[in-house]
Amino acid sequence: MNFSLLKNKKTILLLAAAAVIGFFSFTPVPQATEQINWMSFDQAVAQNKIHPKKIFIDVFTSWCGWCKRMDATTYTDKDLIEYMNKNFYAVRLDAETNDTFHFNNHIFVNPGQGRNSVNELAYSLLDGKMSYPTTVYLDEKFNRLSMAPGYLSTDDLKVILKYFAENKYKTLSYQDYKRSIDSLKVHGSN
Repeated sequence: MNFSLLKNKKTILLLAAAAVIGFFSFTPVPQATEQINWMSFDQAVAQNKIHPKKIFIDVFTSWCGWCKRMDATTYTDKDLIEYMNKNFYAVRLDAETNDTFHFNNHIFVNPGQGRNSVNELAYSLLDGKMSYPTTVYLDEKFNRLSMAPGYLSTDDLKVILKYFAENKYKTLSYQDYKRSIDSLKVHGSN
């Protein structure tokens, strides 16, 4: 038996295996689907000073089942993600956070501890009506435009986002805007 030929075949096989492994090691792996560019409230305030945008705030708690459902469904829609990132600073605000916020000449803290102990910023944004999830919409000057308590489907949230991002709220009530959208859907336009 010719051992040098066998040795060359093993070398060739090892080189081929190394090349295949190397190819897959350096081939870019597709990234996970895009995500909403969530930021802290303080980051949104800082970014808004540089480039004003409307603010979207998702007020949630770690124990809220409907909050988790929105995370898993509504906030994973590619079109919604793209629209949100383009038109809003998106903030996740845990209503029970112990973080301290300095905003508008006020200091907001969580005076208690544990579940049901609410940070004053969340309390202020929701007018003390603590319901989770609640989405809060602010204009570029941090004036509250609206808040929507409860779970929102992707379709429902898209309509609300467009209503505020496109400044429809300045000329139409939300009900009239929603009726006009629904009417377009019925008549086959989008």
